[in-house]
Amino acid sequence: MGGGADESTASNADRRAVNKPLAASYDTALLDLDGVVYRGADGVPHAVSSLMAAADLGMRLAYVTNNASRTPEAVSEHLRELGLAVETTDVVTAAQAVARLIAEQVPRGARVLVIGGEGLRQALLGHGLALVSSADDDPAAVVQGYLPDTSWKDLAEAAYAIERGVPWFAANTDRTMPTARGIAPGNGALVGAVAAATGTWPTVAGKPEPALHRESVLRTGARRPLVVGDRLDTDIEGANRVGVDSLLVLTGVTRLEQLRDAPKEHWPTYVAADLRGLIEPERLVDWRG
Repeated sequence: MGGGADESTASNADRRAVNKPLAASYDTALLDLDGVVYRGADGVPHAVSSLMAAADLGMRLAYVTNNASRTPEAVSEHLRELGLAVETTDVVTAAQAVARLIAEQVPRGARVLVIGGEGLRQALLGHGLALVSSADDDPAAVVQGYLPDTSWKDLAEAAYAIERGVPWFAANTDRTMPTARGIAPGNGALVGAVAAATGTWPTVAGKPEPALHRESVLRTGARRPLVVGDRLDTDIEGANRVGVDSLLVLTGVTRLEQLRDAPKEHWPTYVAADLRGLIEPERLVDWRG
């Protein structure tokens, strides 16, 4: 097992001595998706069977993703196709979190310049906001989420509005994302292009920022959650920022050797090769040993 990010908290040394599945110790798993549950259209090996077993042990499963391009309905349908019993309400996205942030800062019905997919658009409409695509449409906010078809023109419209003083938001700033073919540029790479043009940085909702965690807890009612992810700089750092335990799985972008040089804010509570670590304590890795 790994150590936690704060050595003053109730100690991970105590947990090492407990031969009890994590699924029986935490009420809710806040699961990242890309690289944890699936890669592209395909499930990660052992993910579905492990999650089904964790649910049988009483753990609620919530699927929390920084990817704002798809709606919760589309994500839940994908998960059901993999064999999981998932309701739409079990999915929490960065699109929902950033839409709430914007709705808290602009009037209902305000115009928002949107660069992003259907998941982001539907989340904004759900908060009563109007969607526009040009800086000349007098937007009250600019928001950027992942969309593979984002063009130079889209980024330019965002830059024009931001240069005029319009508040800028981003669903997430993941620099990369795992796909079935390998590691590809994520929303953070596109946000970086606008940042380079404007000399500013957006308000971010997704991990590691606390807004998505807040959205997850509001929607799930979790009392003792466990964040499960594959990225040190989003999933694990985000958990540490809000004082929640975490499980790093090595099925996505992070390799075990990267942990040894990681800063303390990137230290997970637990490490496992895959999601079997939720149900089989012997699979947890003492990565600092």
